[in-house]
Amino acid sequence: MPDDSRNSPRLIKKYSNRRLYDTHTSSHVTLSDLRQMVIDEIPFQIVDAKSGEDLTRSILMQIIQEAESDGEPIFSSDMLKGIIRFYGPFQGMLGSYLEKSIETVIDIQTQNGVQSSQAWTEFMHKQMPVMQDLMNQYVEQSKTLYLNTQNLFGLFGGMPPSKPDASNGRKKDGNGE
Repeated sequence: MPDDSRNSPRLIKKYSNRRLYDTHTSSHVTLSDLRQMVIDEIPFQIVDAKSGEDLTRSILMQIIQEAESDGEPIFSSDMLKGIIRFYGPFQGMLGSYLEKSIETVIDIQTQNGVQSSQAWTEFMHKQMPVMQDLMNQYVEQSKTLYLNTQNLFGLFGGMPPSKPDASNGRKKDGNGE
C-alpha cells in the first residue's frame, strides 16, 4: 500500500497553552520541529484545537521571526519597511514576485544539488545587490506605469494633465510643468 503521508498534510493542533500537537505522530512539536518539516517538504496544516481556525500562516511567520533573530537575518529593517509599504495596491504584485523568486532559487538549488554548500551561500550573497537593483527598477517602472494609467483615465478625480493651466495659459503635463 503506497504511503500517502507525503501527499496529505499532517494535522497540527495548537492548544490554548500554546503547545503544538502533531496528530500524525501523537506527540508535541516545537517551532524548530515545524521548521524542519518545511525543510523536509512535509506538508502540514496548523489549526486551533478549539475553534478549528487555520493558523498555518501565523505559525510560519513565527518560525520566520525566530529564524530572523538567530544569526544573520534575511530581512533588513529597510526591506521590512518596503514590504510594509507594499500592502495596498502593489501587494499582489510583490507577493507574486517574491514567490516566483523563491521558487526559482529553490529550483536552481535542486538542479545543482548545492542546497547547503558554502559556494551557493557566497554566490547568493554576491547576487543580493543585483537582485535588489533589479527589484527597485521593476518597482519604479511599475509605479510609473500605474500612475500614468491613473492619470490617463483621470481616476484621481483631478483635471486631465493636458488641460490648460489657468495661471499662465500653458498646458500642464503630469509633472506640474
